[in-house]
Amino acid sequence: MKTTIPAARPARPHFSCGPASKHPGWSLKSLENAPAGRSHRSAIGKSKLKLAIELTREILQVPADYRIAIMPGSDTGAVEAALWSLLGARPVDVVAWEAFSEHWVIDIVEQLQLKDVRAVVADYGEIVDLSNINFDHDVVFAWNGTTSGVGVQNGDFIPADRKGLTICDATSAAFAQKLDWDKLDVVTYSWQKVLGGEAAHGMLILSPRAVERLKTHTPPWPIPKLFRLTEKGRLIEAIFEGETINTPSMLCVEDYLAALNWAKSIGGLDALIARVNANAKVIRDWVERTPWIEFLAADPAIRSTTAMCLKIVDPLIVARGREADAAFAAEIVSFLEEQGVAYDISAYRDAPPGLRIWCGATVDASDLETLTHWLDYAYAKAKYEFFAEAA
Repeated sequence: MKTTIPAARPARPHFSCGPASKHPGWSLKSLENAPAGRSHRSAIGKSKLKLAIELTREILQVPADYRIAIMPGSDTGAVEAALWSLLGARPVDVVAWEAFSEHWVIDIVEQLQLKDVRAVVADYGEIVDLSNINFDHDVVFAWNGTTSGVGVQNGDFIPADRKGLTICDATSAAFAQKLDWDKLDVVTYSWQKVLGGEAAHGMLILSPRAVERLKTHTPPWPIPKLFRLTEKGRLIEAIFEGETINTPSMLCVEDYLAALNWAKSIGGLDALIARVNANAKVIRDWVERTPWIEFLAADPAIRSTTAMCLKIVDPLIVARGREADAAFAAEIVSFLEEQGVAYDISAYRDAPPGLRIWCGATVDASDLETLTHWLDYAYAKAKYEFFAEAA
């Protein structure tokens, strides 16, 4: 147990799960070439947006026949566009193992009011039985649950001869894991996760099967403009060339380009995944040697490599109940923030009390290693004060 304050601090104490840490070497100078004050419809604006799509395809290794669009509203906007535009042609299986997936359940059942829907929701730290998903239906799921720290490791559970579409919220997996593109018809993510971009912009990636659905299926409900991908039964091709539905921030576009170019400079997708895996190992090793902390997901086979969701298991703390558990975790989080050691590492607000540490590609393993020493110290300090006050 750490009884002396650590001498070193993380060089970059940004461990938030979103917006995540900027990439190493980032500075405001990265935005100097942004066409600020220019229209996104200008030649330079359109060229920047198109370049963002092209680099996305290159770094993320998206197949040439898949379409890529920049969407408003972050990952949420991209998912909503897919749900509102594509669903209704087949029954739907919507599965959830974290908070945002549960929002997709609500949207499908209560907002779109689809009747032939099967919703399967797992508790925090758990995952649904993947063998029970019906892929003759359209299937909506999150690859990786940011709020629960669980996810799938590959697309082996998805049959190649499926009849329905697979709609995958991959916001914490894109650029951190290999995505099985031949198993995915819709993929969404936001700039603010693994590449550490700015918020409010999302990406929508469509397979040829999804494009065909758009061309042949007209939903029975009106589609808001922000989600509209077709017009008079035809795909709005310009959206997939960088002509966004609404006005994007060209500063954010420039920042995303900087992140993509950084990713390219270090070796592309394989290098990004290697950084994520190295980061995850730091936290995994620390948990294995630390008796007072455990992963929220008990099964290693379903654990996320980006969003490390942790629970305090010290029996003296747990015995005092959830409220005390939450207060103890909050004390650790507050102290580390005051010390400039770690920002924004509380568990998600609807999740069980604990810690949530981002291990995405823009985080350095050395900073995580330093953080673990501070976590040990913060725990010892909080426990001493906790029981001193109780006495």
